[in-house]
Amino acid sequence: MSDRSLRGMRLGSQSMETETGVEPAPRQRVEYRTKDGESVSVMFAAEAEIPPVWTTKTGHEAILVNGEKPENPNEKHVRTHWDMLMERRSSEELEEILQQRLDFYKERHTI
Repeated sequence: MSDRSLRGMRLGSQSMETETGVEPAPRQRVEYRTKDGESVSVMFAAEAEIPPVWTTKTGHEAILVNGEKPENPNEKHVRTHWDMLMERRSSEELEEILQQRLDFYKERHTI
């Protein structure tokens, strides 16, 4: 029975074409570096526009070597809790509230 089994190629997994005479598209290697010194090399097509910032596999932001980080006018300033608090209260108000709370706790613990 094994003499009559059909033998053939794995369809779709191997190409019958050879790579002789085929020239790949021109490419360029671009190097990026993170603040902590991690270096990343990325291949781009020769005519591709090179981004000034690249995110590494570790999630860090890498800047183009011999390049500067661009200023993004659409990027929002990160507001901290302190910034938001200072938008609602003045320093004098915060000092007054702190003093009230300290007095309240002092009365509570002296009883």
